[in-house]
Amino acid sequence: MTLCPELEIIKEFYDAAESECIYQRLLQEQNWPDNRYTVAGRQFILPRLQTWHADAGIHYSYSNNLLHTRSWTPLLSGIREKVEAFLNFPFNSVLVNLYRNGEDYVGWHADNEPELGEQPFIASLTFGVERQFCFRHKKMSETGRILLHRGTLLIMQPDFQQHWLHSVPIDKNVTQERINLTFRKVIPSNSQ
Repeated sequence: MTLCPELEIIKEFYDAAESECIYQRLLQEQNWPDNRYTVAGRQFILPRLQTWHADAGIHYSYSNNLLHTRSWTPLLSGIREKVEAFLNFPFNSVLVNLYRNGEDYVGWHADNEPELGEQPFIASLTFGVERQFCFRHKKMSETGRILLHRGTLLIMQPDFQQHWLHSVPIDKNVTQERINLTFRKVIPSNSQ
C-alpha cells in the first residue's frame, strides 16, 4: 500500500459535535429520491441514494445518466462557503451520497467526466459512520486505503483523477449510515 501524493486529508474539518449535527440534519432534510435510473432503455438500481445540487445552468452526468439538478439548501450552502473559504477555490455543485449501510457502495471509477474539465479539483466531506476510501493507480500496481472518519475533508488534487481510480467498497460489518458530500466545479456546457 502507498500514500497518494495527490490526496490530502484534513481531519476534524468539522468537530464531532458539528459533524453529528450536520449528519442528522442531512438525514432529515434531504429529500432522497428513488435510486433507480435508466440507461439505454435498461433500468438499474444505484447501490446508494444521492442528490445533486448546483448553481443555475449547471448540469452533470456520469455513465450517461443525467442527474436531476436541485437548488442549494441553506445547510449545503453554508458547508460550501466553509469549504470554499478553506481551500480558496470556488465550487458550483455538490453530489450528496447516502450509504445506508455497508451494502451500499461505489465501485472503481475516476471522476473524469468532460463536464469537470481535464484536471478536476474535488473536495469530499464525510459525515456519519466511518468507511474505507480505496484507491489504485491506473498503470502501476500501487494501491492504498484511507479510513474516513466523520468530519474529515478529503481533497483530491487535479492530477488524482488522471492517475488513480477510487472506490468505497462493500463492508458487511458496517450497519449505520454514511453521508458524503463531493464538491465539484462543473464547466458550463456553453464554455466547453
